[in-house]
Amino acid sequence: MSTEARESLNFIEQIIVEDIQNGKHGGSVYTRFPPEPNGFLHVGHCRAIVLNFDLGLKYNGKTNLRMDDTNPTTEKTDYVDNIKNDIKWLGYEWDGDVLYSSDYFEQLYDYAVVLIKKGLAYVDDSTAEEMAAMKGDTTTPGSNSPFRDRSIEENITLFAGMRAGEFPDGTRVLRAKIDMAAPNLLLRDPVLYRIKHEHHHRTGDEWCIYPLYDFAHGQSDSIEGITHSLCSLEFRHHRDVYNWLIEKLEIFPSRQIEFARMNVSYMITSKRKLLKLVEEGLVTGWDDPRMPTIAGMRRRGYPAQAIVDFCRGIGLTKRDNVIEIERLEYHVRQELNKSADRVMAVLDPLKVVITNYPEGQVEMLETVNNPEDENSASREIPFSREIYIERGDFKTEAPNRKYFRMAPGRNVRLKSAYILHCESYDTDPATGEVTTVYCTYYPDSKSGEDTSGVKAKGTLHFVSVGQAIEAEVRMYDRLFTDAEPTSHEDKDFLEFFNEESLKTITAYVEPSLSKAKAGEGVQFMRLGYFAADEDTTEAKPVFNQTVTLKGSYKP
Repeated sequence: MSTEARESLNFIEQIIVEDIQNGKHGGSVYTRFPPEPNGFLHVGHCRAIVLNFDLGLKYNGKTNLRMDDTNPTTEKTDYVDNIKNDIKWLGYEWDGDVLYSSDYFEQLYDYAVVLIKKGLAYVDDSTAEEMAAMKGDTTTPGSNSPFRDRSIEENITLFAGMRAGEFPDGTRVLRAKIDMAAPNLLLRDPVLYRIKHEHHHRTGDEWCIYPLYDFAHGQSDSIEGITHSLCSLEFRHHRDVYNWLIEKLEIFPSRQIEFARMNVSYMITSKRKLLKLVEEGLVTGWDDPRMPTIAGMRRRGYPAQAIVDFCRGIGLTKRDNVIEIERLEYHVRQELNKSADRVMAVLDPLKVVITNYPEGQVEMLETVNNPEDENSASREIPFSREIYIERGDFKTEAPNRKYFRMAPGRNVRLKSAYILHCESYDTDPATGEVTTVYCTYYPDSKSGEDTSGVKAKGTLHFVSVGQAIEAEVRMYDRLFTDAEPTSHEDKDFLEFFNEESLKTITAYVEPSLSKAKAGEGVQFMRLGYFAADEDTTEAKPVFNQTVTLKGSYKP
């Protein structure tokens, strides 16, 4: 590989290419994505999914999906199902069956016994508080537990008793015997097993001891023959424990490599904090369209390819940073611009009466679905004497010469329809609000067949009053008022919850949208991109605002 080609690779790819060239592990590349099934996947997980699966595909390797299910307190089968669904929705397939850390409980137990027999692990009766006090800190060495020098035989007996359920929760743990003076505090005799008499979503009540992350993670990688175990930066110090255990157990030498996690402004990537939003009723659930979960983004109308492109485009670094949410929204727009049909919807309706159009007549006019697609089909939209336009598209007096929307004495074109000339308007005597606008139309100005010679610089969208369908439209703002709501040590992140993040309005949409299917993305002309919600019905369509038509991010 040329120097130029090598420099175009990210640092993980450089490691992989070097390993392949050196014939390490026979030149194979085997990655994995190991989520905990204790919540829904969020935007931060997207980075890890795309990275792991893309590397497997690029280097003719394989990628496992392994559920890190070692904590029965928080794990649910529903979470497992959602994780699988999210990954498939993003366009990826894992190698073989879904794997589980719980698949290896027996083997992990045997590994723990091996460590005990080597004099490298012991059962500790100390409380959590006592162990914390003995651990020391970055400037003070820790002190040995009074149980550290138990005999191998006693440790084997006690560990077997832990497995058999002879002891209550919290009374004993199994710890690795490493170094209580190690500079890395995680090497100061880390806990490998704890007692939990809780029902497990897969193994039921078979086990009452469960391995901690540091023991289950590396050994599961090794059992599966994972060549490159990719983790976010917070696991850097865990790598020393990872390597120590692999070395002492003399098992397959998986290699852990860390990369910076993906943080996105106005989003949070803590499942614990996301769960709090759900439990406190601040959102409707894990899949609320305001949530930074994959399920939430999908329900809001974000295309899977837009999320993948976003993850690929931000690159890979070794330092945590915050990516502007506008960059993610840019990719959403780019994808929807290509795929979304342009449809008519009026969010803030103002009635217009076309006084010279025949009463009772309904004319069907042709309009193209997506002008960005040269192969796009067309559909028909109704036009009649009474229509709705956006209230913001009318002014009682044109403010300046650059105003091209509707005002008395002005001409304006209706999209795929006719040119109107505004004559007058009615107002509510009590409020002064405009209630009805009166116009005439030029019969020979039909779009595509215009022979009128009349000029109109502005074009408005509309819906026909008699045929329009009432729809519920959910308008969204940022979920938080602060770009980094979890970065304030002196404040709870909920202090930045945006009470105005959801507004529900009644709108009127063209009749074709009665057939919209959940998840289908469309562009409401001149208003933005929207997606039919799972609550939508033919009688009452429901749409979620996906993203505005324009944004501030420039690639």
